[in-house]
Amino acid sequence: GHRVVERYGMTETLITVSARTDGPRRPGTVGLALPGVRTRLVGDDGTPLPADGTTMGELQVTGPTLFDGYLNRPDADAASRTPDGWFRTGDVATVDPDGWHRIVGRASTDLIKSGGYRIGAGEVEDALLTHPGVREAAVVGTPHPDLGQQVTAYVVGDGVGEAELIDFVARHLSAHKRPREVRLVDALPRNALGKVQKTRLSADG
Repeated sequence: GHRVVERYGMTETLITVSARTDGPRRPGTVGLALPGVRTRLVGDDGTPLPADGTTMGELQVTGPTLFDGYLNRPDADAASRTPDGWFRTGDVATVDPDGWHRIVGRASTDLIKSGGYRIGAGEVEDALLTHPGVREAAVVGTPHPDLGQQVTAYVVGDGVGEAELIDFVARHLSAHKRPREVRLVDALPRNALGKVQKTRLSADG
């Protein structure tokens, strides 16, 4: 009889964003900043980005739950903090105008910068997974001479072809989000916890 409560936090920050257990839930979002916690989105150059529900940027947080620092690792401390004291989470997010947060993924693997567009890998994966012939999908950015990165999908499927899947995604999402390449594989590389290891896919690409 319980309903899922989605929350967001890190070892370094504890829980910082959450839906209330006695309040509304929005599937796919992790809720609102907790009392005393502030969040912001920034671009690659550190400039603030709007909370308009669509603009993707790195999520940074500040508040009383943040850790003091990494033990005997001043280099890691410096890399994880902004000059004005905010913690760089390394996660990409969007924030709705009313403060609800959606986590897109890790900046290092789940944000694809292609031809001037910022594309969330998870959105493309979700589109692929609605195809009845797709059992598993993982999307990464791989080098492209003109676009910077291209959307490349690794798919475990049954009786599906590359062109079919590219056209399928193009019908469901904006054309620039469609995979430029679909690689059909027998299995996706996973760690001991079952999480897909996208860095191994990127290295193969």
